[in-house]
Amino acid sequence: MAFFFDLSDPFETLLGFQQALDQLRASAWLDSGLSGQGSFPPLNVFRKDQDIVVIAEVPGVRKSDLQLEIKGNAIRIAGTKQAGPEEKASVHRRERRSGRFDRTITLPIEIDADAVKAECRDGILALFLPRAEHDKPRAITIN
Repeated sequence: MAFFFDLSDPFETLLGFQQALDQLRASAWLDSGLSGQGSFPPLNVFRKDQDIVVIAEVPGVRKSDLQLEIKGNAIRIAGTKQAGPEEKASVHRRERRSGRFDRTITLPIEIDADAVKAECRDGILALFLPRAEHDKPRAITIN
């Protein structure tokens, strides 16, 4: 995105600059994963043998405030993050997000929901998601 300003009129230049900033702020560019921005909770998903492991960062979230759901090949992590000051405090600066979050991701395999294990310790949520037996590849004998 290129911006051109008329430098002969400083007020017109400032107005053009303000409009460019407004356009940038309204775009989704700022939500593209900069530190502290983007989807919450941030997570890593990787395969271990036939199974999937999900590691999510959930600092400031109590276990009792987390909800996990699994259906087919989708997992949902929802909850509430408390990071606010006292009710009557005057906020000088707010960088930590708080409030409700709800994130669903689709996995490349179907999960056995009855065998899922979840652990949450020190702000890290670990999900161990075994592949459903009916989704595992099978060798076929050729006659």
